[in-house]
Amino acid sequence: MAAKATAATPPGSIRRIVGASLIGTTIEWYDFFLYGSAAALVFNTLFFPAADPLTGTLIAFVTYAIGFLARPLGGIVFGHFGDRLGRKKLLVISLLLMGGSTFAMGLLPTHATIGSAAPVLLTVLRLVQGFALGGEWGGAVLIVAEHGGDRHRGFWASWPQAGAPGGNLLATGVLALLAAVQSEEAFLAWGWRIPFLLSGLLVVVGLWIRLSVAESPLFLEAQARAEAAAAEGVEDRAPVVQVFRKSWREVLTAIGARFGENISYYVLTSFLLVYVTVHLGLPKSAALNSVLIGSAVHFLTIPAWGALSDRIGRRPVILIGSVGMAVWAFAFFALLDTESFPVIALAVTAGLLLHGAMYGPQAAFVTELFDTRVRYSGASIGSQLASIVAGALAPIIAVELLKDYGSATPVSVYLCLAALVTTLTVVLARETRGRALAEPGAVAAASPAAERV
Repeated sequence: MAAKATAATPPGSIRRIVGASLIGTTIEWYDFFLYGSAAALVFNTLFFPAADPLTGTLIAFVTYAIGFLARPLGGIVFGHFGDRLGRKKLLVISLLLMGGSTFAMGLLPTHATIGSAAPVLLTVLRLVQGFALGGEWGGAVLIVAEHGGDRHRGFWASWPQAGAPGGNLLATGVLALLAAVQSEEAFLAWGWRIPFLLSGLLVVVGLWIRLSVAESPLFLEAQARAEAAAAEGVEDRAPVVQVFRKSWREVLTAIGARFGENISYYVLTSFLLVYVTVHLGLPKSAALNSVLIGSAVHFLTIPAWGALSDRIGRRPVILIGSVGMAVWAFAFFALLDTESFPVIALAVTAGLLLHGAMYGPQAAFVTELFDTRVRYSGASIGSQLASIVAGALAPIIAVELLKDYGSATPVSVYLCLAALVTTLTVVLARETRGRALAEPGAVAAASPAAERV
């Protein structure tokens, strides 16, 4: 019955829910990625001054990684309450936390003003950002996936995924505009603060939109069943406990599926800024505009990859991206070394296109691994644990490899191996397309035809 209800969601309603989720995730990713761009371009001198530019950048990326360390904690806390209280309430809280911390970054005094207290305060705010984002992804994806029907879940659930390049596009675009109209001195003195302060306005808009979204019907049905069971004396264990007791294989699958995707994204975007500006000595505009072009294509093609996964399955589409990325890892830096802007833009765009093949179907794939009562917790824990071992360390490892070897070849090997981890994980996983989310035993319910690649 529940599966039919979700399939019958009016097209206008699902489009409104998707729009609200996309705008909210775009704002949250704008806040998160803004820090990454600033770490590569600004924070290394304003908050972590060092004689060697790569050393200052490396320290800035360490605080960038600290935000990732808080994401699993956010995933656990938001997942627990999201499975108990609902998806909508927690999405509103995550937006307020993320926007408030980003706005506060724009008001921080620098190292030149208050010394070592400046990077400490910046790090604390970065932790709040990571905590908020850890709870954002699972809720934003689930509220769409659980409203939409089974047949087009890959397409609808991929739209919140497009919020990542959307946020990166917005963050990079604002920084590129400021860099273009301001002198280097003015940008370092005060111009860099504008994108952070802009977050306050964006949060107001996002909050207004998110408050208009209806709660997930599948969650409401599962909550009613849990309340009825509790009235009969049946114990309801905490969702996080149930996840680690009964769904640990699914958590490992989610981690492996995200591993290569996560690493490749931060190498293609955050590390790219360092490589182009510091190693190649090209203007900031060359790096920023390349990411802008690539992010625009990325934003538009992620839903297309999600739709394709509805037709041929989640696994084949993800494998297109992971195998392609393993090969592209070596072509990517060779193209950057031409120091030609059109070629650099092409390298970034092609890389993000392959990344989208991994990322687009990922929302539906991870969602379909878990049952409704633990889905927020399971999806959040799996995805955010991957962010620690993958995305958090990717820029640091890449910068360290470049610093030690003076060549991008080790970075290419690192990127290739990461993509192969995701390839192996997805090859070993079962196909999830066709699962009715309202039914327990998600993956087991997939049709035999859907299991074939």
